[in-house]
Amino acid sequence: MTPIPETNPPVEVRMAEIVFPNHTNHMGTLFGGQALAWMDKAAFLAAARYSRCTVVTARSDQVDFKLPIRIGQMVETIGRVVKVGRSSMHVEVELIAEDLHNGERALCTKGTFVMIALDGEGHPTTVPALPTQV
Repeated sequence: MTPIPETNPPVEVRMAEIVFPNHTNHMGTLFGGQALAWMDKAAFLAAARYSRCTVVTARSDQVDFKLPIRIGQMVETIGRVVKVGRSSMHVEVELIAEDLHNGERALCTKGTFVMIALDGEGHPTTVPALPTQV
């Protein structure tokens, strides 16, 4: 693989999923636990990509379930590193549901995850400052 030079570390990751019956509850809407799993995965990928380190979830803060996500909808999960400490990264994650037939989109779930960068021995390690924090 040929590396593509970057001037700043990437701060965002986007994923897409389709809601199948095995992802839903008896109401035909996305299980909250499945939503949290997709959000945690996006937070992990955004933090690992930004820091280029192994990362673990330290905390999830204030996850708000605003609207149900229904079977058959596409879910775009967006994770964005918004704040960086010494070894911690705060990642805002949004779940946006899209009706594939008419294109309507809506923000359904939003939350913040705190991820910690680890060195090769599993100890917290420093991460670069966000470009706006320099």
